[in-house]
Amino acid sequence: MGPRLRRLRERKDLSLADLSQATGISKSTLSRLESEQRKPSLELLLPIAAALAVPLDEIGAAPGVQDPRVHQHPGRVDGRTFVPLSRHRTEPRAFKILIPAAHHTPTLATHTGHEWLYVLSGRLRLLLGEHDVVLAPGEAAEFDCQNPHWFGSTGAGDVEVLSLFGKQGERLHLRARTRPKES
Repeated sequence: MGPRLRRLRERKDLSLADLSQATGISKSTLSRLESEQRKPSLELLLPIAAALAVPLDEIGAAPGVQDPRVHQHPGRVDGRTFVPLSRHRTEPRAFKILIPAAHHTPTLATHTGHEWLYVLSGRLRLLLGEHDVVLAPGEAAEFDCQNPHWFGSTGAGDVEVLSLFGKQGERLHLRARTRPKES
């Protein structure tokens, strides 16, 4: 409610001092209401609504709920299809990644952040440091991206993966079989 109150006051081009004078409410109380450091009461909201010439429900109504669907705009990077599953660019970011069978040649990389993977279909090969593992549908992995890593197809078919990428979040445990080293 605080940010809405501030927007309404600023839309009327009023300072906190102006609103204080119009309502008899101290500037510090108004400031604490706007920064949500004080809970609003009808005793405070009624004179504010009158001074701003707005209905009380415009200040106190619950915020509208926007359409929760994420409109997907797939993109291709290095032959892989990335489907964003999160609307905002905040972390963690969620993607569905479609990896073609032809993407089975490892190229290790390092960068900041954490990656979470969940295999939806196919078999995902993950190289992480000295580990070479294959994850089947329903298996998950989590790792620090500062470790050399690569993931892709085993070469036996396409892979579909859910990926969460970011610096924060809940950790999943690696649950996969170690792949025997090829001679």
